[in-house]
Amino acid sequence: MTYFLGLTGGIASGKSTADEFFKKKKIPIIDSDLIAHQIMEIGQNGYKAVVDYFGTDILNDDQTINRRKLGGIVFNDKAKLKKLNELTHPLVHQEIKQQMARYRANQEKLVVIDVPLLFESGFESLCNGVLAISITPELQIERLMKRNAFTKKEAVARISNQMPLSEKEKRATYVVANTGTIGDLEKKLSDLLQEIGR
Repeated sequence: MTYFLGLTGGIASGKSTADEFFKKKKIPIIDSDLIAHQIMEIGQNGYKAVVDYFGTDILNDDQTINRRKLGGIVFNDKAKLKKLNELTHPLVHQEIKQQMARYRANQEKLVVIDVPLLFESGFESLCNGVLAISITPELQIERLMKRNAFTKKEAVARISNQMPLSEKEKRATYVVANTGTIGDLEKKLSDLLQEIGR
């Protein structure tokens, strides 16, 4: 039976580093961010829905969606963020379920489902267990500012639009703190794989 491990955490908490670890271990990953990007490409259902709602002001000259512009709109307006999620989450959910079915048919032992907003969007119901990557708020802000070239205000706005990490930790099956080196995180993830017997 395939074990589906949901992977979540706050923005800039280290989910990508965890993903890299799982890839090195040849564990398949269903990446919801990648799916979300794909459904927003020209000609896809998500693209049409988002442009119909938010208008052409969010488009680049080549008609692709300007994610920074869209982000600036939705991360400063909870109602618009909610609407964006209503437009895109069902499409992402559908694709995740299709990928899960393929992995199940291939009898994969373990598949990671990387969903940053796993609890917020109700995706935990698809998983056998959930791993939350944990980080201190200060380190999270610092990493996000560095990674995305955000101001502190922009970083705090993005973080505040997500469920608090402390809440994700409470709801997760497993919690791994990412406050040390990459090596430290990988060791903890190795231990976790042994714990879940994969």
